[in-house]
Amino acid sequence: MENASFATIREQIDAHDRFVLLSHVRPDGDAIGSQLGLAHGLLEMGKEVTLLTEDGVPSSLAFLPGTDLINTPDGYTEVDAEVVFALDTATKPRLGEKVNAVVAGISKWINIDHHITNPRYADLNHIDSDSPATGQILYDFMETTGIPINQASADNLYAAISTDTGSFQFPSTTAKTYRIGASLVEKGVRLGEINQLLYENFPYRRIELLRELLNSLKVTAKGQVASWRLTQETVQRLGLELDDSEGLIDHLRSIQGVHVAVFFEELDTGKIRVSSRSKDDRVSVGEICGTFGGGGHTLAAGARMAGPIEDAESKFLTQVYHALEGIG
Repeated sequence: MENASFATIREQIDAHDRFVLLSHVRPDGDAIGSQLGLAHGLLEMGKEVTLLTEDGVPSSLAFLPGTDLINTPDGYTEVDAEVVFALDTATKPRLGEKVNAVVAGISKWINIDHHITNPRYADLNHIDSDSPATGQILYDFMETTGIPINQASADNLYAAISTDTGSFQFPSTTAKTYRIGASLVEKGVRLGEINQLLYENFPYRRIELLRELLNSLKVTAKGQVASWRLTQETVQRLGLELDDSEGLIDHLRSIQGVHVAVFFEELDTGKIRVSSRSKDDRVSVGEICGTFGGGGHTLAAGARMAGPIEDAESKFLTQVYHALEGIG
């Protein structure tokens, strides 16, 4: 299925006045930055905009301009909007049960995303799996179609792109990504301040969490696989918030000789959240997560599995080991 053109999507913006912008559960920087980057442009055009996420804004991203505009679906029975924008969300269920319930009456859906596993669940879809971040797609869209990229939009789009590229370090980062970053700086991004708040402003409990995770570290498959686990006991004991573990998997990926890094997290529902990273595109963690009902990218993907955590760990790592055998 071909992508809807930017011009076609812009026509829907011109034809309607009320929009709701959504992103996935447990939103990260690309999710929140994409929502707010587009929202500030639409607001400058005089549009009415509602922003929802199932879990609200992570405290680590609360400094971004406009986060006070983002609500959880609690308190809503339905949303008064004509068009839904689903951003950075690979599948409709990833928006969350409550969010899906309150927007169920809205008939027009637009889906902008960069996950290769996206099944194109909207009326208009623009999926670019070559883009390192949904924020980069939105920059192209807004710049191409004349939607304002003001100071607030620029700050948020920069945060979206920076966080999903590992601060412009991941292999998906291209020369175009750097050019867009430069353009956003020219538009007034508070570069030093935002980088400091993104990467040098963590609560002490996150450092305590890192210590706990390092104590659970396992390196297997002759040094090719690194994994650790986070239990509910640790979550409760340290008083952790949802985003405290965001990005910590990069410590596993940074180990010399490791091809695949996996983070197993026990949720309060009993499910196990699996986050995985690959440093070798011959080992697709997106495909491995797909066998467990998840998905994502070749080098970064996730899934939700049944517990207990020991069983999920065994089943997932078995698939990782099998994939590694295929590359010799």
